[in-house]
Amino acid sequence: MVQVKKLLVGILSLMNHITQISETGGMIEVLNKLTRLSMSNTKTIV
Repeated sequence: MVQVKKLLVGILSLMNHITQISETGGMIEVLNKLTRLSMSNTKTIV
């Protein structure tokens, strides 16, 4: 019984970790989009 609880805690912990990684990735994507939208298009004159 103790081993089953340890296994379940490990699985739930891993699921929480994966969820946090996914949420962080989503936030980074949104920030990148906002950054691209706010950047003006510039041309380099040589």
